[in-house]
Amino acid sequence: MDRTIFTKDHDEFRAAFRKFVAKEIAPNQKRWAEAGIVDREAWRKAGSAGFLCTWLPEEHGGPGGDFLHATIVMEELAYAYESGFAMALHSDVVVPYLHTFGNDEQRKRWLPGCASGELVTAIAMTEPGTGSDLAAIKTTAVKDGDHYVLNGQKTFISNGQLCDLVVVAAKTDPDPRNAHKGISLIVVEAGRPGFVKGKKLEKMGMASQDTSELFFEDCRVPAANLLGAEGSGFMQLMQKLQQERLCVAIGAVAGAEQVVKDTVTYCKERQAFGKPISKFQNTQFKLVECATKVQIGRAFLDQVIAQHVAGKHLVTECSMAKWWTTDMAQEVIDDCLQLFGGYGYMLEYPVTRAFMDARVQRIYAGTNEIMKVIIAKQMGL
Repeated sequence: MDRTIFTKDHDEFRAAFRKFVAKEIAPNQKRWAEAGIVDREAWRKAGSAGFLCTWLPEEHGGPGGDFLHATIVMEELAYAYESGFAMALHSDVVVPYLHTFGNDEQRKRWLPGCASGELVTAIAMTEPGTGSDLAAIKTTAVKDGDHYVLNGQKTFISNGQLCDLVVVAAKTDPDPRNAHKGISLIVVEAGRPGFVKGKKLEKMGMASQDTSELFFEDCRVPAANLLGAEGSGFMQLMQKLQQERLCVAIGAVAGAEQVVKDTVTYCKERQAFGKPISKFQNTQFKLVECATKVQIGRAFLDQVIAQHVAGKHLVTECSMAKWWTTDMAQEVIDDCLQLFGGYGYMLEYPVTRAFMDARVQRIYAGTNEIMKVIIAKQMGL
């Protein structure tokens, strides 16, 4: 299908980023996966080339593009089977908190480094005892003069080892009657006493992503690092989580699209009983079903992206996109993997890594079950 959401400028940007992927990412993927972390230098190279924070205005050190440029970055990473280089998390999930809710001094202090790749960011919401229920977080930030003192533990934090800045969701009002209004977002710099990066977690997929535990032990942070007004954190999160969910959907559809393309190629080449397995009716039916699901997902998602770029508030649509496309992607990748036979179980084949990487998409950024709860509420159910 022709995609009408992109301009000629976007097409040129895609070609440039695709070259960057081929030169700076693809040759390093195996080494990054084995090390469990992406080279810091890769972040700087991406920043200097204008591929980080693509939507950030030039006045803040950004390239001055838009969310469609960011969409291209997400798609091309998925086409390359790269799940560990968390450019979208940094550029399109975390940095928007700094840009939207930060004051002039905070923007001047942090945004140029985020765009250049000198500063890698993370966001710390999830805790060992709570995930989707953000109102139940236990991490506290107690005001002490012109500082906050943070205590608590976070887990499953992407960019956990690399991060130079982490946006921490913490309780500034511990009164349970103010569960939602008591949450604030505070930016913590790496290296600050009391901020401890814990172990890098071993995962089923996303091998090169340095997902980690984070600890805050009497960590003193200047009150000037508070984003927005104290107690506004929950509403800030609710406002920005929609784009995060849209980002997940973009990666899911592009990833499924690439797997189908590669599976078609494989089935044309793989011989069984004297002919390519693409000539068997079961193979044809499965591939047709997979291709159809991807096209349906693409058509809906492009519509949501266009409306998002136009500034529309899309709680229902982003939640729908997140749960449906990630469920679809896992179904499609699983069906494609089956067509690879025993080779589909071998890590040297990208489809195998795609299968493992896809599973978490139904969990992070709000589980798919939570997405359905949100949609039901929006429907007045």
